[in-house]
Amino acid sequence: MLATITELSSALHQGKISSYELTEYYLKRIERFDSHINSFITIAKDSALTAAKAADAQLASGQAGPLTGIPIAQKDIFCTAGLRTTCASLMLHNFIAPYDATVVSNLKRAGTVLLGKTNMDEFAMGSSNENSYFGVVHNPWGQGLVPGGSSGGSAAAVAANFIPGATGSDSGGSIRQPAALCGLTGLKPTYGRVSRYGMIAFASSLDQAGTLTKTAADAALLLTAMAGFDPNDATTAKIAVPDYSATLNESIKGIRIGLPKEYFTDLTAAMAANINTVIKEYESLGVEFIEISLPHTKLSIPAYYTIAPAECSSNLARYDGVRYGYRCQEPKNLADLYQRTRSEGFGAEVKRRIMLGTFMLAAESYEAYYLKAQQVRQLIRHDFINAFQTVDALLCPTTPAPAFQLGAKSKDPISMYLSDIFTISVNLAGLPALSMPSGFINELPVGVQLIGNYFNEGLILNLAHLYQQINSWHTIMPSLNQLEK
Repeated sequence: MLATITELSSALHQGKISSYELTEYYLKRIERFDSHINSFITIAKDSALTAAKAADAQLASGQAGPLTGIPIAQKDIFCTAGLRTTCASLMLHNFIAPYDATVVSNLKRAGTVLLGKTNMDEFAMGSSNENSYFGVVHNPWGQGLVPGGSSGGSAAAVAANFIPGATGSDSGGSIRQPAALCGLTGLKPTYGRVSRYGMIAFASSLDQAGTLTKTAADAALLLTAMAGFDPNDATTAKIAVPDYSATLNESIKGIRIGLPKEYFTDLTAAMAANINTVIKEYESLGVEFIEISLPHTKLSIPAYYTIAPAECSSNLARYDGVRYGYRCQEPKNLADLYQRTRSEGFGAEVKRRIMLGTFMLAAESYEAYYLKAQQVRQLIRHDFINAFQTVDALLCPTTPAPAFQLGAKSKDPISMYLSDIFTISVNLAGLPALSMPSGFINELPVGVQLIGNYFNEGLILNLAHLYQQINSWHTIMPSLNQLEK
């Protein structure tokens, strides 16, 4: 049963299948194959089946919405009442939140069935999903390949058809990059479009919740349910949420898409050929392309890896062994409690970023590094604002290459950070962006990225959906049968 959320919703409303049957199918598939993928940290079997029964009753009453009875997964960064939320860290390995994140409660209200919590890079810090206390996640397209990070568990679960859709979080590409490496559609909304309440913070000014699905149509359904103002999150926007599904088929003839020249200078021949094919396909739909410049793009990685660790250092200061979470054994005194709890509870990448961020925020470093990075951030933002005065959207690669081998970059943090070279600027500017499948290189999926203007998710979903009507890249999923051999 390889179906999209849109197809499953139709089948449920027509009575061709029940939510209970659908939930059982996915649970059995997870049980059969996930030991090879490691995409889930926690499975909520009993509560999922109970929710599925309730969804079937709602469907029978004729009061169901488009997402009623649809099984989904939540990245393990979103708090779930009564179900543990670990952030893939020893620090929170047994933490059970007393409340649901707004994203979780909104999707529950829409009628979805929560199957479980997906694996991730610890506290969302990583680009390969190798930084989890619960073990690495394998890309379903090949054992030994990374799925991307930090939302690699969500991406792998959808690509392996363990679930038709999942949530993720994106601070510097953590939805879009794994979407590209796993052959999925990954949507990062405008900063403030979706509430961050109950989403455990990594870098508060960069983090944004989003979706990982097979198609843009599925992403539209989930975003419509997830988005909106939240009084519990002062950074959410008081802007009405449109029905993103209603505009998916609008004509894109005459739409102007910018090609940022800075994103095309060092592409491999294969990646360049792939994106040129996408451009030609869009031109057949009446889209116009214009070369533009985002001159401060080269500064995005140093700016990001100054700002993000600084915010990480501040946000993770709360994990001290006193209030909740992991605590070291038999501390000698308060200083020993703090030191051993944090050194034992956090993984190497998290500690690296905390140390870097603490240095950036030190009095003697603040103006030279952190303040300068914030000034560069504004230059990057204004590059995009200027571009959107002449174009409606931007098109560029999502990643420099297909999925790489596990361990290939884990000893070289700089090389790992460069995996997000095409995605980081979007977070610094707070813009919406979507990665969609665009073909294969060496039999591995790759993606292209559409970047929209503020709160214009509808246009990039429209562009992606119409592209997916003229090709079949998004329909090709990996076979898992070889895992049992």
